[in-house]
Amino acid sequence: MATTISRLYDNYADAERAVGQLEQSGVPHSDISIVANNGEGWYGGGGKVDRDRDGVDDRAEGAGAGAGIGAALGGAAGLLAGLGLLAIPGLGPVVAAGWLVSTATVAAAGAATGGIIGALTQSGVPEEEASHYAEGVRRGGTLVCARVNEQDRRRVEAALDRSSVDMTKRATAWQQSGWKGFNPDAQPLSSDEIRRERQLYGEAAGMRR
Repeated sequence: MATTISRLYDNYADAERAVGQLEQSGVPHSDISIVANNGEGWYGGGGKVDRDRDGVDDRAEGAGAGAGIGAALGGAAGLLAGLGLLAIPGLGPVVAAGWLVSTATVAAAGAATGGIIGALTQSGVPEEEASHYAEGVRRGGTLVCARVNEQDRRRVEAALDRSSVDMTKRATAWQQSGWKGFNPDAQPLSSDEIRRERQLYGEAAGMRR
């Protein structure tokens, strides 16, 4: 029986490594999804990836250094090479790939709560937990989800737990500042607001890799 394991990362680089670890451990591309906030425009419409913001595609830099496209993508070229731009209600612009994307798009079209929440709950994620993940992406994070067999659950969780956000602590911090739950009708955060979120939790360094 398949189960869905989800984790949030404060920066795309950590999520990218997590995807690479999943693929290297044998989890198929088709069973992995990634949804990353693109409110800062770090991923361009032409397929450009410029996390270090030097104006040059990171993949081209990696290839020029002899690393090859796959290595430049953290060893996860299969899934991450298919990243695409889209907008999800309540989240704003995101970069995404994988099975969750089509489910979220359908959920959004069907007016399911927040699109992404509908997709997650359809996959077996509890609604409150799904709300936390959606809010995490809204605030600049990156969500990684994997569908795995129950017998592989502990191994996959161990791989995904590295560098992931402690969602219980993070949601508590949000609630203490007045947050009452994910609102799909809320305005997406601006790039300045996203940067402030990252600075607040001391995680901004990863995005500058």
